[in-house]
Amino acid sequence: MRIRFVAGVLLALWLTAFTASAPAPIRVYLVGDSTMAQKEVKAYPETGWGTPFAVFFDESVSVDNRAQNGRSTKTFLTENRWQAVAQALKPGDYVLIQFGHNDEVPTKKSYTTETEFQQNLLRFVTETRAQKATPVLITPVARRKFDAAGRVEDTHAAYAELVRKVARANQVPLIDLSQTSMALLQQLGVENSKLLFNQLQPGEHPNYPDGRDDNTHFSELGARKMAQLVLADVRALKLELAERIVKRESKKTVDAQAK
Repeated sequence: MRIRFVAGVLLALWLTAFTASAPAPIRVYLVGDSTMAQKEVKAYPETGWGTPFAVFFDESVSVDNRAQNGRSTKTFLTENRWQAVAQALKPGDYVLIQFGHNDEVPTKKSYTTETEFQQNLLRFVTETRAQKATPVLITPVARRKFDAAGRVEDTHAAYAELVRKVARANQVPLIDLSQTSMALLQQLGVENSKLLFNQLQPGEHPNYPDGRDDNTHFSELGARKMAQLVLADVRALKLELAERIVKRESKKTVDAQAK
Protein backbone atom coordinates (compact mmCIF):
# COMPACT_ATOMS: atom_id res chain seq x y z
CA MET A 1 0.00 0.00 0.00
CA ARG A 2 2.84 2.33 0.96
CA ILE A 3 4.62 1.53 -2.31
CA ARG A 4 1.51 2.44 -4.28
CA PHE A 5 1.18 5.73 -2.38
CA VAL A 6 4.80 6.69 -3.02
CA ALA A 7 4.48 5.73 -6.68
CA GLY A 8 1.36 7.87 -6.98
CA VAL A 9 3.10 10.86 -5.40
CA LEU A 10 6.09 10.48 -7.72
CA LEU A 11 3.81 10.23 -10.74
CA ALA A 12 1.92 13.37 -9.67
CA LEU A 13 5.18 15.25 -9.18
CA TRP A 14 6.41 14.13 -12.60
CA LEU A 15 3.20 15.20 -14.28
CA THR A 16 3.33 18.57 -12.49
CA ALA A 17 6.91 19.13 -13.59
CA PHE A 18 6.07 18.19 -17.17
CA THR A 19 3.06 20.50 -17.24
CA ALA A 20 5.04 23.39 -15.77
CA SER A 21 7.79 23.05 -18.36
CA ALA A 22 5.47 22.83 -21.36
CA PRO A 23 5.15 26.20 -23.15
CA ALA A 24 1.74 27.86 -23.05
CA PRO A 25 -0.19 27.62 -26.32
CA ILE A 26 -0.03 30.77 -28.43
CA ARG A 27 -1.38 31.94 -31.76
CA VAL A 28 0.55 33.70 -34.50
CA TYR A 29 -1.62 35.93 -36.66
CA LEU A 30 -0.47 36.80 -40.17
CA VAL A 31 -1.96 40.03 -41.54
CA GLY A 32 -1.06 41.24 -44.98
CA ASP A 33 -1.64 40.88 -48.70
CA SER A 34 -1.64 38.21 -51.40
CA THR A 35 2.07 37.45 -51.12
CA MET A 36 1.40 36.10 -47.61
CA ALA A 37 -2.15 34.78 -48.01
CA GLN A 38 -3.53 31.24 -48.01
CA LYS A 39 -4.74 30.54 -51.56
CA GLU A 40 -7.88 28.93 -52.88
CA VAL A 41 -7.43 25.70 -54.82
CA LYS A 42 -8.31 27.48 -58.07
CA ALA A 43 -5.20 29.66 -57.68
CA TYR A 44 -2.67 26.85 -57.26
CA PRO A 45 0.26 26.57 -57.79
CA GLU A 46 0.30 30.22 -56.65
CA THR A 47 1.24 30.08 -52.96
CA GLY A 48 1.57 32.72 -50.26
CA TRP A 49 4.59 32.43 -47.98
CA GLY A 50 2.29 32.18 -44.96
CA THR A 51 1.32 28.66 -46.02
CA PRO A 52 4.71 26.94 -45.56
CA PHE A 53 5.51 29.25 -42.63
CA ALA A 54 2.71 27.64 -40.64
CA VAL A 55 4.40 24.23 -40.50
CA PHE A 56 7.69 25.39 -38.98
CA PHE A 57 6.45 25.37 -35.37
CA ASP A 58 5.71 22.81 -32.68
CA GLU A 59 2.26 21.90 -31.37
CA SER A 60 2.21 24.83 -28.93
CA VAL A 61 1.84 27.26 -31.84
CA SER A 62 -1.15 27.71 -34.13
CA VAL A 63 -0.77 30.01 -37.13
CA ASP A 64 -3.87 31.97 -38.13
CA ASN A 65 -3.35 33.40 -41.61
CA ARG A 66 -5.69 36.39 -42.05
CA ALA A 67 -3.82 37.84 -45.06
CA GLN A 68 -5.98 38.48 -48.13
CA ASN A 69 -5.39 39.17 -51.80
CA GLY A 70 -5.45 42.83 -52.79
CA ARG A 71 -5.56 44.21 -49.26
CA SER A 72 -3.73 47.18 -47.78
CA THR A 73 -3.55 48.62 -44.28
CA LYS A 74 -6.47 50.83 -45.31
CA THR A 75 -8.79 48.07 -46.53
CA PHE A 76 -7.84 45.82 -43.61
CA LEU A 77 -9.42 48.50 -41.44
CA THR A 78 -12.39 49.49 -43.61
CA GLU A 79 -13.38 45.82 -43.98
CA ASN A 80 -13.02 45.23 -40.22
CA ARG A 81 -10.39 42.55 -40.81
CA TRP A 82 -7.94 44.10 -38.39
CA GLN A 83 -10.56 44.67 -35.70
CA ALA A 84 -11.35 40.95 -35.68
CA VAL A 85 -7.69 40.13 -35.07
CA ALA A 86 -7.31 42.74 -32.32
CA GLN A 87 -10.37 41.41 -30.48
CA ALA A 88 -9.10 37.83 -30.63
CA LEU A 89 -5.59 38.52 -29.34
CA LYS A 90 -4.44 37.00 -26.06
CA PRO A 91 -1.28 37.61 -24.01
CA GLY A 92 1.71 35.89 -25.57
CA ASP A 93 0.32 35.89 -29.12
CA TYR A 94 2.19 37.34 -32.08
CA VAL A 95 1.05 39.44 -35.03
CA LEU A 96 3.23 39.45 -38.14
CA ILE A 97 2.32 42.48 -40.23
CA GLN A 98 3.31 42.80 -43.90
CA PHE A 99 1.76 45.44 -46.13
CA GLY A 100 2.87 47.78 -48.90
CA HIS A 101 2.16 46.08 -52.22
CA ASN A 102 -1.33 47.54 -52.46
CA ASP A 103 -0.91 50.57 -50.22
CA GLU A 104 1.64 52.10 -52.59
CA VAL A 105 -0.33 52.01 -55.86
CA PRO A 106 -2.26 55.29 -56.43
CA THR A 107 -4.54 53.75 -59.05
CA LYS A 108 -5.94 51.13 -56.65
CA LYS A 109 -8.84 51.59 -54.25
CA SER A 110 -6.53 50.16 -51.60
CA TYR A 111 -4.12 53.10 -51.99
CA THR A 112 -2.92 54.53 -48.69
CA THR A 113 -0.94 57.74 -48.45
CA GLU A 114 2.44 57.59 -46.78
CA THR A 115 1.09 59.37 -43.71
CA GLU A 116 -1.93 57.09 -43.46
CA PHE A 117 0.26 54.03 -43.98
CA GLN A 118 2.41 54.92 -40.98
CA GLN A 119 -0.64 55.76 -38.87
CA ASN A 120 -2.25 52.42 -39.72
CA LEU A 121 0.90 50.45 -38.92
CA LEU A 122 1.20 52.28 -35.61
CA ARG A 123 -2.42 51.46 -34.81
CA PHE A 124 -1.76 47.77 -35.47
CA VAL A 125 1.30 47.89 -33.21
CA THR A 126 -0.42 49.82 -30.41
CA GLU A 127 -3.53 47.66 -30.33
CA THR A 128 -1.46 44.48 -30.42
CA ARG A 129 0.62 45.61 -27.46
CA ALA A 130 -2.50 46.64 -25.58
CA GLN A 131 -3.45 42.96 -25.51
CA LYS A 132 0.06 41.99 -24.28
CA ALA A 133 0.80 40.38 -27.62
CA THR A 134 3.91 40.97 -29.73
CA PRO A 135 3.77 42.85 -33.07
CA VAL A 136 6.42 42.18 -35.73
CA LEU A 137 6.64 44.51 -38.72
CA ILE A 138 7.72 43.10 -42.08
CA THR A 139 8.77 45.14 -45.10
CA PRO A 140 6.99 44.17 -48.36
CA VAL A 141 8.51 41.17 -50.09
CA ALA A 142 10.29 41.90 -53.39
CA ARG A 143 8.81 41.69 -56.83
CA ARG A 144 10.87 40.07 -59.54
CA LYS A 145 12.13 43.04 -61.56
CA PHE A 146 15.63 43.41 -63.00
CA ASP A 147 17.20 46.28 -64.89
CA ALA A 148 19.06 45.96 -68.20
CA ALA A 149 22.28 45.17 -66.35
CA GLY A 150 20.69 42.29 -64.42
CA ARG A 151 20.41 44.12 -61.10
CA VAL A 152 17.25 43.56 -59.10
CA GLU A 153 15.21 46.73 -58.65
CA ASP A 154 13.65 47.86 -55.39
CA THR A 155 10.02 48.44 -56.35
CA HIS A 156 8.95 49.03 -52.73
CA ALA A 157 11.67 51.47 -51.68
CA ALA A 158 9.41 54.23 -50.30
CA TYR A 159 6.91 52.08 -48.41
CA ALA A 160 9.54 49.64 -47.17
CA GLU A 161 11.38 52.58 -45.63
CA LEU A 162 8.16 53.73 -43.95
CA VAL A 163 7.86 50.32 -42.29
CA ARG A 164 11.46 50.61 -41.07
CA LYS A 165 10.72 54.13 -39.78
CA VAL A 166 7.71 53.01 -37.75
CA ALA A 167 9.69 50.05 -36.37
CA ARG A 168 12.62 52.26 -35.31
CA ALA A 169 10.45 54.96 -33.74
CA ASN A 170 8.44 52.47 -31.71
CA GLN A 171 11.03 49.79 -31.00
CA VAL A 172 9.11 47.14 -32.90
CA PRO A 173 10.86 43.94 -34.05
CA LEU A 174 11.51 44.30 -37.79
CA ILE A 175 11.92 41.63 -40.45
CA ASP A 176 13.36 43.36 -43.50
CA LEU A 177 11.97 40.95 -46.06
CA SER A 178 12.39 43.51 -48.83
CA GLN A 179 16.16 43.39 -48.45
CA THR A 180 16.54 39.65 -47.87
CA SER A 181 14.21 38.69 -50.73
CA MET A 182 15.95 41.11 -53.10
CA ALA A 183 19.28 39.55 -52.14
CA LEU A 184 17.89 36.09 -52.88
CA LEU A 185 16.60 37.17 -56.30
CA GLN A 186 19.95 38.77 -57.10
CA GLN A 187 21.76 35.59 -56.10
CA LEU A 188 19.56 33.49 -58.39
CA GLY A 189 19.70 35.92 -61.29
CA VAL A 190 17.28 36.87 -64.04
CA GLU A 191 16.39 33.38 -65.28
CA ASN A 192 16.65 31.16 -62.21
CA SER A 193 14.59 33.59 -60.12
CA LYS A 194 11.60 32.76 -62.33
CA LEU A 195 11.39 29.45 -60.49
CA LEU A 196 10.26 31.29 -57.36
CA PHE A 197 7.25 32.89 -59.03
CA ASN A 198 3.98 31.69 -60.50
CA GLN A 199 5.30 31.51 -64.04
CA LEU A 200 3.74 28.83 -66.24
CA GLN A 201 3.75 27.89 -69.89
CA PRO A 202 0.42 27.45 -71.75
CA GLY A 203 -1.02 24.05 -70.90
CA GLU A 204 1.40 23.49 -68.01
CA HIS A 205 -1.29 23.71 -65.30
CA PRO A 206 -5.09 23.32 -65.63
CA ASN A 207 -5.70 26.43 -63.52
CA TYR A 208 -3.84 28.52 -66.09
CA PRO A 209 -4.50 27.01 -69.53
CA ASP A 210 -3.09 30.10 -71.25
CA GLY A 211 0.00 30.18 -69.05
CA ARG A 212 1.06 32.76 -66.49
CA ASP A 213 3.74 35.43 -66.34
CA ASP A 214 3.57 36.58 -62.73
CA ASN A 215 6.47 38.39 -61.07
CA THR A 216 4.66 39.17 -57.83
CA HIS A 217 3.09 35.94 -56.57
CA PHE A 218 5.07 32.86 -55.65
CA SER A 219 5.29 29.28 -56.76
CA GLU A 220 5.32 26.65 -54.01
CA LEU A 221 9.12 26.76 -54.08
CA GLY A 222 9.19 30.55 -53.90
CA ALA A 223 6.76 30.65 -50.98
CA ARG A 224 8.90 28.20 -49.07
CA LYS A 225 12.07 30.19 -49.74
CA MET A 226 10.42 33.43 -48.57
CA ALA A 227 9.03 31.72 -45.47
CA GLN A 228 12.54 30.49 -44.67
CA LEU A 229 13.84 34.07 -44.88
CA VAL A 230 11.17 35.17 -42.39
CA LEU A 231 11.98 32.24 -40.11
CA ALA A 232 15.69 33.11 -40.17
CA ASP A 233 14.88 36.61 -38.92
CA VAL A 234 12.56 35.25 -36.22
CA ARG A 235 15.64 33.43 -34.95
CA ALA A 236 17.97 36.41 -35.45
CA LEU A 237 15.64 38.69 -33.47
CA LYS A 238 15.74 36.17 -30.62
CA LEU A 239 11.97 36.25 -30.29
CA GLU A 240 10.48 33.80 -27.80
CA LEU A 241 8.64 32.39 -30.80
CA ALA A 242 11.96 31.05 -32.08
CA GLU A 243 12.07 28.62 -29.15
CA ARG A 244 8.96 26.96 -30.58
CA ILE A 245 10.41 26.15 -33.99
CA VAL A 246 10.34 22.41 -34.60
CA LYS A 247 13.70 20.90 -33.75
CA ARG A 248 14.38 18.11 -36.19
CA GLU A 249 17.12 15.62 -35.48
CA SER A 250 19.80 15.29 -38.11
CA LYS A 251 20.21 11.98 -39.94
CA LYS A 252 23.58 11.46 -38.21
CA THR A 253 21.94 11.78 -34.79
CA VAL A 254 19.15 9.39 -35.71
CA ASP A 255 21.63 6.86 -37.09
CA ALA A 256 23.77 7.13 -33.96
CA GLN A 257 20.78 6.54 -31.69
CA ALA A 258 19.74 3.52 -33.72
CA LYS A 259 23.09 1.78 -33.10
